[in-house]
Amino acid sequence: MAHIATDQEILRDLGDGLVLRRSTRADAAELADFNARVHSELGPDQPNERVAAWTHDLMERPHPTFAPCDFALVVDTHTGRIVSATNLISQTWTYGGVPFGVGRPELVGTWPEYRRRGLIRAQVEVIHRWSAERGKLVQAISGIRFYYRQFGYEMALPLRGGRSGFEPNMPQLKPDQTEPYRLRPATVDDLPFLSEVYAWAARRVLVACRLDAAQWRYELVGRSVENEDRRLYLIIETPAGERIGYLAHRPWLGTNGGVLLTAYELKPNISWLAVSPSALRYLWAVGNEYAARDKGQMRSVVLLLGGEHPAYEACRDRLPHGWPPYAWYLRVPDLPGFMRCIAPVLERRLAGPIAAGHTGELKLSFYRSGLRIVMDSGRLATIEAWEPSDTEDGDAGFPNLTFLQLLFGYRALDELKQAFPDCWCGGDDARVLLSTLFPRQASDVWGVS
Repeated sequence: MAHIATDQEILRDLGDGLVLRRSTRADAAELADFNARVHSELGPDQPNERVAAWTHDLMERPHPTFAPCDFALVVDTHTGRIVSATNLISQTWTYGGVPFGVGRPELVGTWPEYRRRGLIRAQVEVIHRWSAERGKLVQAISGIRFYYRQFGYEMALPLRGGRSGFEPNMPQLKPDQTEPYRLRPATVDDLPFLSEVYAWAARRVLVACRLDAAQWRYELVGRSVENEDRRLYLIIETPAGERIGYLAHRPWLGTNGGVLLTAYELKPNISWLAVSPSALRYLWAVGNEYAARDKGQMRSVVLLLGGEHPAYEACRDRLPHGWPPYAWYLRVPDLPGFMRCIAPVLERRLAGPIAAGHTGELKLSFYRSGLRIVMDSGRLATIEAWEPSDTEDGDAGFPNLTFLQLLFGYRALDELKQAFPDCWCGGDDARVLLSTLFPRQASDVWGVS
């Protein structure tokens, strides 16, 4: 039975004996069981113990950006049971190196018999308010198809994607060869190195998650053994002991018998061609260890490194099976405010050869609302909300929230126009400025949770 809330903990009376309230540490055990059952792909009678461990860790172990009161719970006062839950994990992401706050709703679930009553909508409203109170400019969630669009989100950022290979594809050492690189478990002494290499690699993409020292420590040693988000970090070294990179993988096989690599980065000026065969041999070996331990079958090495990554090109023949990314849902409640935050990035783009020093105005119509951008000698002098007078008003038009796809580099202007017939751009000035300010660019976000 859920913890009995005091009046101070209740956020809203939802009627029919349902109350919306904040979580407390006393909810940890029931909440872990609830999430394990609601989020089990095998059904509530076969709870997902890794999701239970994830929930337990959030509630009872120190976390760098999450507190035990950061779940919004719906409780049925007739039974005392938790019947729906959502949480908010605070993060910092970067856009072209410029940091901005992100609130990540996670572990969103409701018992089937309580669905279609607006319980998630009530919780999402609370989560959005908490996020605004924390100064977060964006909310982001990885979720099921379509669902979060109804709460003001747009799928506008790549989410994973990857490549995989099988035993015949794995590189083999010749009988007279020794392994040119070795891998060892990372320790807390390696945390500065991990942070440095990760920060360097983040420059390769438009949007990334920024990790501070506390988050890196949590990544390495903060989670319990069975946590759904736990990863093992390995340092890649030369035979002389020089650290040249790292990789991270799940400490178990995936449901399809693959060992899942979720991070792989090297220092600058280190050859991916030279190092990657050692990494693949390690992954195949550790996958076989997991198969023996868990009485499973090792079938593949899976690199979940986003839509684009140097390892994909270095190992294309060894990783013959590929698939495109899914997408993050993003919500930007104050679009002018977010764009003012990333203005330094936009001004750097504007300083390119075609529109350097440009002065002018750009009005973007979203049909019921819009955005006005004033440029003065290559600087963004004004970014403000603007209301179009009719469907043809402005310099370009983007239906619904599709402009977010352009803003976050998910699609180029021509791709948006092809996908959405009511997306338009009038004239060379608008086309060049939009393409200059918002080019298509890869992103890869795997944040601490």
